[in-house]
Amino acid sequence: MKDAEFIFDDNCLKAFQTLKQALISAPIMQTPDWNEPFEIMCDASDYAVGAVLGQRKDKKLHVIYYASRTLDEAQMNYATTEKELLAVPSNKKDAKPRLLRWILLLQEFDLEIKDKKGTENVVADHLSRLENLEPERTSINDDFSYDKLIATLEENNSDMQVETTLAISVIPWYADLVNYLAAGIVPPTLSYQQKKRFFHDIKHYYWDDPLLFKRGPDGIFRRCVPEEEVENIIQHCHSAPYGGHTSTSKTCSKILQAGFYWPTIWKDVHAAIKECDRCQRTGNISRRDEMPQNGILEVEIFDVWGIDFMGPFPSSFGNKYILVAVDYVSKWIEAIASPTNDTRRNQANTRKTVATSRKDWSLKLPEALWAYRTAYKTPIGTTPFKLIYGKSCHLPVELEHKAYWAIRNLNLNYKAAGEKRILDINELEELRRDAYENAKIYKERTKQWHDKRISRIIFKQGDAVLLFNSRLKLFPGKLRSRWSGPFHITKIFPSGAVEIKGQSTEPFTVNGQRLKHYHYAETNEDSQILHLDETPPELIDNI
Repeated sequence: MKDAEFIFDDNCLKAFQTLKQALISAPIMQTPDWNEPFEIMCDASDYAVGAVLGQRKDKKLHVIYYASRTLDEAQMNYATTEKELLAVPSNKKDAKPRLLRWILLLQEFDLEIKDKKGTENVVADHLSRLENLEPERTSINDDFSYDKLIATLEENNSDMQVETTLAISVIPWYADLVNYLAAGIVPPTLSYQQKKRFFHDIKHYYWDDPLLFKRGPDGIFRRCVPEEEVENIIQHCHSAPYGGHTSTSKTCSKILQAGFYWPTIWKDVHAAIKECDRCQRTGNISRRDEMPQNGILEVEIFDVWGIDFMGPFPSSFGNKYILVAVDYVSKWIEAIASPTNDTRRNQANTRKTVATSRKDWSLKLPEALWAYRTAYKTPIGTTPFKLIYGKSCHLPVELEHKAYWAIRNLNLNYKAAGEKRILDINELEELRRDAYENAKIYKERTKQWHDKRISRIIFKQGDAVLLFNSRLKLFPGKLRSRWSGPFHITKIFPSGAVEIKGQSTEPFTVNGQRLKHYHYAETNEDSQILHLDETPPELIDNI
């Protein structure tokens, strides 16, 4: 008021001098002492955050710096905990993604968070309540790019050389679960169905700072592990001495029994075992690994033969093997006993015709041939004997028990028999054509049935493969792997044959059934440590 009397007495002058002296004295603002620990007192309100940086000397706090900042509209919606952490981000492990970024920025400092009473934190509390009556048009930008974060600064006490470990932060898969359990924050980007699923799953999780646990169907609590621990856990439960290189299901069971859990456990274990070198070199060839069948159709009888050895059998008059030859068209079989062999193949059921001692099998070989030649063969629709001679083979049992043909032909007429034989020979060509058609239809059906039950492995030129060694002897070296390699495919033939080449071998051709893909294990590069004076300029620009 213009008419008001201005009074400035001695008391006012004394108060003014005291305030003036307080503003310029050291206890209010002073330079930091780098040998002493620092203290930050912070507080937050609905529209600002404040902090005071200081050091204690003689149990009295000396202020070094005051700081306060107003919040933008988005930050005003933060929870109380987030507003407090916005002032000074702590190493709180259950923070939301933005809090995790703040944590990474402050991990180079040795911080200790202490709660202070409001009466002892008056300055920071006052700074946080300074409302901005004229808000700025630009909001505070606290969005940090992941690739610009310095995760760790380590100080070398010996030579005071600082090393920087550069890494890309990975938000754990359970971040949203932890944020809800710790602070009641629901992920804002979820749809209605996703929220419904989220609240259904959250009932099975339990937060015990700083760890998250999940209760399984068996009632056991298992720790939820982040992505960076998955590979090491799988290696322990699969490749360690107590792992045993077991299958995917058993390795997953061992991980669950050890008390660990993550959502993609089966998928990750399956991928790791698929690249395990030792596991790839074990096992045999299953029928699902076979190649598609390629039928062989021949027209002329005795034109193409399949020859192979069978055995070894118990020694019979010096013979241990059987040399077998089978005609591809008529299925006519010839066999002789042999003391040696050139190749080792599957044993046959010839033992059904030999005596108990099984030492006279070489004498019973003609009987086995007779039984085979007179047996009906589905591929040709008749017996090999009839296909060769044009008539059925009459067995002794037919004469003994008087079959119809034997009764009718008991008084044998050689003239009539000769005429009938000529008719049989004339019908032989037609019989063989029918056998060819039957064989073609049978092989087509067999191929269709077989090819539906194989895994259809596709090989490409340049693929790495392992070769199954079917001739490997079990003794000595019973535990030796039957798979050799890896080899690389150089050529693929339409018939299922594959040409492969090793590092020290010439190219050679094998059946594709004896091959399987080899998966090289992916190598993870270690974190790179760079000295500050050696940091690339382009990396400094991104920080």
